[in-house]
Amino acid sequence: MELFLKGDRCYTDKCALKRRNYPPGQHGQGRSKTSDYGVQLREKQKVKRLYGLLEKQFRSYFDRADRMKGVTGENLLTLLERRLDNVVYRLGFASSRSEARQLVRHGHFVLNGRKATIPSMQVKTGDQIELREKSRAVVSINEALDAVVRRGIPQWLELERDAFKGAVKMIPVREDIVTPIQEQLIVELYSK
Repeated sequence: MELFLKGDRCYTDKCALKRRNYPPGQHGQGRSKTSDYGVQLREKQKVKRLYGLLEKQFRSYFDRADRMKGVTGENLLTLLERRLDNVVYRLGFASSRSEARQLVRHGHFVLNGRKATIPSMQVKTGDQIELREKSRAVVSINEALDAVVRRGIPQWLELERDAFKGAVKMIPVREDIVTPIQEQLIVELYSK
């Protein structure tokens, strides 16, 4: 499945998945059917790679989601979507989540008037994310903002392109997350 980890390259014909739609290696085309556990594990690995998390971080997000009221799988996706690096990516300041993570780590963004350098910070309703004055001339950020039209901005976020600002209008719900993720498989995997 296409995860769009390479930014704009995944929208062109150069995407590896469009060229070869089978796993790499000598035995890639002759794979047999996977077990239920394999399907669950594959789904968990897909979400981990999509959001750029390691196992320990992902497990702690799952434990937090499990303790919250409501459906565990939806809580997990909401927590992952509310990460600062993901919000920067969704607003269009970066072409991939890994680029957004690096931009946040390098201190290019201000969250509610304070410099933010931690990609895993959780945003809440009403938070303002702004690009710092010095960073507004960065070429990759401007190119990503121009390309955000193709990807679109979720309904729970608001972007002021000319002011290099974004705002969180509301907490995302499951319907706002359009990425094809079967969160129930992850819950089943961790429930064993």
